[in-house]
Amino acid sequence: MVLRLALVSILGLSWTAELMSLFSPSLLGPFSDPTAALLFSDSSLAEQAQEVSLQLQHKQDSWKLVLLFVPVDQLCACEQQQVTAAVDEMVKAVDEALQTLQSQLTKTIVSVALWDGERTSHQNRRCFCPGAAGEGEAKLLRALQTFALQRSLRERLQERNWFNKDREDFTAVFQDSPLVRESLSAASGGPLSDSLYPDKLLIQMWTNLLQPTVDQRKQDITGLPCPSELRPFLRTPTNSYLKERDDPSTLLETVRNFTGTEMPCDDLSPSPSVPKTVHELRPGDVKVVAALGDSLTAGNGVGSKPNNILDVLNQYRGLSWSIGGDANLTSVTTLPNILKNFNPGLTGYSRGTGRQDTLEAYLNQAVAGAKSDDMMPQAQALVKRMKNDSKINFTEDWKVITVFIGGNDLCDFCKNSLFYSEDNYIKNVRQTLDYLHKEVPRALVNLVEPLQISPLREMHADASVGCPTWLVNILCPCVILPKDSSEAVHKLETLNRDYQTALHELVESGRYDTRSDFTVVVQPFFREIVVPKLPDGRPDRSFFSPDCFHLSQRAQTQMARSLWNNMLEPLGNKTLKQDFMADIELKCPTKASPFIRTYNNSDYMYAGPPPTPGPVTNWGSNFSCVDLAPSDSVPTSVHTLRPADIKVVAALGDSVTVGVAAKASNLFDLSKKYRGVAWSIGGDASLDTVTTLPNILKKFNPKLVGSSVGRLDVRKGFNMAEPGARSIQMNAQVEALVNALMNNKEVDFEKDWKLVTVFVGETDLCNYCLDQYNLTAKKYSHNLMQGLDKLYQSVPRVLVNVVQVSQIDPLKTVQRNTLGCGLLQRTNCPCVVNPSPNSPEIEEIKRINLEYQAELQSLISGDRYDGKDDFAVVLQPFIQNYFIPQIGEGEVDTSFYSLDCFHLSERAQAEMAIALWNNMLEPVGRKTTFNDYTYNRSKIHCPTQTSPFIFTKTNSVPAPPVTVPPTTPPTESQATSGSTSDTTISPPTPPVTGGQPLCSTALPVWVPVVAALGSLLVGFVVAWVICSFIKKSKRVDMKGTGF
Repeated sequence: MVLRLALVSILGLSWTAELMSLFSPSLLGPFSDPTAALLFSDSSLAEQAQEVSLQLQHKQDSWKLVLLFVPVDQLCACEQQQVTAAVDEMVKAVDEALQTLQSQLTKTIVSVALWDGERTSHQNRRCFCPGAAGEGEAKLLRALQTFALQRSLRERLQERNWFNKDREDFTAVFQDSPLVRESLSAASGGPLSDSLYPDKLLIQMWTNLLQPTVDQRKQDITGLPCPSELRPFLRTPTNSYLKERDDPSTLLETVRNFTGTEMPCDDLSPSPSVPKTVHELRPGDVKVVAALGDSLTAGNGVGSKPNNILDVLNQYRGLSWSIGGDANLTSVTTLPNILKNFNPGLTGYSRGTGRQDTLEAYLNQAVAGAKSDDMMPQAQALVKRMKNDSKINFTEDWKVITVFIGGNDLCDFCKNSLFYSEDNYIKNVRQTLDYLHKEVPRALVNLVEPLQISPLREMHADASVGCPTWLVNILCPCVILPKDSSEAVHKLETLNRDYQTALHELVESGRYDTRSDFTVVVQPFFREIVVPKLPDGRPDRSFFSPDCFHLSQRAQTQMARSLWNNMLEPLGNKTLKQDFMADIELKCPTKASPFIRTYNNSDYMYAGPPPTPGPVTNWGSNFSCVDLAPSDSVPTSVHTLRPADIKVVAALGDSVTVGVAAKASNLFDLSKKYRGVAWSIGGDASLDTVTTLPNILKKFNPKLVGSSVGRLDVRKGFNMAEPGARSIQMNAQVEALVNALMNNKEVDFEKDWKLVTVFVGETDLCNYCLDQYNLTAKKYSHNLMQGLDKLYQSVPRVLVNVVQVSQIDPLKTVQRNTLGCGLLQRTNCPCVVNPSPNSPEIEEIKRINLEYQAELQSLISGDRYDGKDDFAVVLQPFIQNYFIPQIGEGEVDTSFYSLDCFHLSERAQAEMAIALWNNMLEPVGRKTTFNDYTYNRSKIHCPTQTSPFIFTKTNSVPAPPVTVPPTTPPTESQATSGSTSDTTISPPTPPVTGGQPLCSTALPVWVPVVAALGSLLVGFVVAWVICSFIKKSKRVDMKGTGF
């Protein structure tokens, strides 16, 4: 096994050492120079353990903490058998390293933790399984691999009894939960920036090191916990006092008695002749069943034994509620097994286990981990199988297709609220249903509502249930991680209801009732979920697979019964609740109503599509903020700046900030400068009709100075942007701005607070291929640095918004069949528009685009502009990932662009203004990195009582610890010399959102205890990136995934 220390730059010894030094100021570390760690980069595990021991030999009298990270990103296996073998090798190597450390070190605590800091996109993973159908399927495999390794390492440490080897000066403790980037991101309410990630990681790691006061899964990763008087020590197996969790097998009842169903119906006959309309379809007329969906339809873990979590990788398709056909109804309750009683010749159902591409899967084309955007490929695969199957008469046989999707969209919605929006969800479902409507004759589609997902949280609220919550944190972070009653939970529940409502609106539009042999029926039994409970009130795990995320056969039995009953219930009177504990009896067709219910045979009138909204007459916004007051006194620090404190606005940039062609109605208007509607500096009319940043700020301070009005240059205010400007012109624009500010009588240059917005770079990228030497990312960053330096040196009391360079390649998709669009777009941006899609030239532009973004991030995230308390530069990244809305399949909504398909329209300018403002009210490190162009007049956010300030880097992070003030004030010479001492107080920090240390500033009780043990704690971080197993061990072959 090879170990690397490449992760030191991410974790950093400084993070651990800085925290530990708060409690032990004399803390030392053998690798204070991070480059020394690189000496281990090619060493084997045993060699590294030996080297660590040698480095610490001279510290035998001091207590030592060794943090041993086992990176799971190097665990690469694509089948269940491979996972077991790979995990065994990894565990063996860790055990050998612990033996080496134990044999040579005294007074040592070794804390072992799994580490997964790799980004979630499966395309970017080092380990890629070719057979995996998509990111969701790969995510499930990875999560269960992590669990298998976690469990095996814990068992090995317990088996070796490391904490009881006839000595009390050495122990190894295994951290309860792995350190996972994805879980930390979701717990923070969205994507976690690289700058904030180490903070969150450190808090979780620190929590895992302390004696637990409650179950580890209850930890709050947004706050820094402290040792307590009752539990002041670092965690060891002996002092943890954690009660062993119950074996899941003892908590689960036998389910075999719950999975069979008696058929109560007497009349099982089909129609006298094959019906010609779907509205006269009897259960006995159905010849073919099929299904599309995710892992609940694929059957992951349905037949798994209670204590075999790794078996959740197996897809028990034969037991799947809507499509499985194993055995018969008396032992396996599924929709096909019910229908077989009406038509023994039914076909299409799946049997046994396997993935969607196996013969046994048949017409069950559900894919584990699938989301709504994965449905079209499933539908295409399904139609292909039906058409090519000799047992199916594709044109004559009646088919029932069950579609169930949306749970995984909800599980990940907080990572990208635009991508998982209601509009995108319904667009994906609509495209799939449109395809089935077009391609498949004689079909009834059961469209099952997405289940109410928030009750899943109940399974993970009680530690005694014994669920592997950290595993579900990976699989479904946006549902499990948010706090109760939080805004994140409210957003989840709202989006869940919106998904359900949108399906009804889609079907009730009549879109799929244009012919008599096809219809779509919404089955709403999942509208509300009642979590099954044990007699003692705890959730009943027998309804769940071993991972407490997927559903067991007992639950799937109830789902099949509810689906069948929904199919026989008339529209407008369908069951809306799934009570898993209820005694659900199968309903039967009646003489009066022998058909599977549709809108037609239910005498149900569709509500029709919602009324078409009237034309938008302006792009103004509503404003709901209440607290509009400025600070009690003019702030002296930019980090306590409220919106109402801003007196002056200004802007630097290119055509976008000039407003070129924003309101153009013909080709002659394309060169006109509509500065008054420019997103960051325009001041035309008011916010009711024109949405710009100044118009928002005028709600706080009506006397705001500097905004542009109209089109004339004499009324441009402090809008120094120029059409077609490149980054090299920033310095000149700054000089012009400084002169304008100093010479304007309405501006108190020294005392007024100023807000300057900088946005430039699009023109550089558009012309990169024509001048590659002068338009590199380094020179772009240098040009901006020169301009910012001049602002920093020349202008007091300034907050600078630097807007991140947008993702520019989507511009290629903006097309109109007009002269202005066809010619001028190529002229304005030749290096992006002219290359063909996927050409080397466009790939090069994408790469340079990313380099521009990275260079700008590096410039702003450093401390170059942190030397003055009245100056700050904040990167606003809302268009870092740029999306252009679509109005049809593959058709871009060109209303966001002017007639030349290059410059932004007034509508896009308004959306940019809203996004910039909202970014300003988001903490650094947790800012939205994508644009949301969905039209809504009420998208403007407001400052809060707890966070009334515009966020800067300083007021976005936890306040530093404050030491006890000195009894004697420092002398004037000390104050002016800039010298510091251990007793000085850090400057006051405004209230912020995010984690803050909860520790008392007084000396904790436990510090003397640690001092008594040795008075010196040597922190040492070993990041184990396991690229391969022991050098001479055989490599595990990669194969297709087995689930």
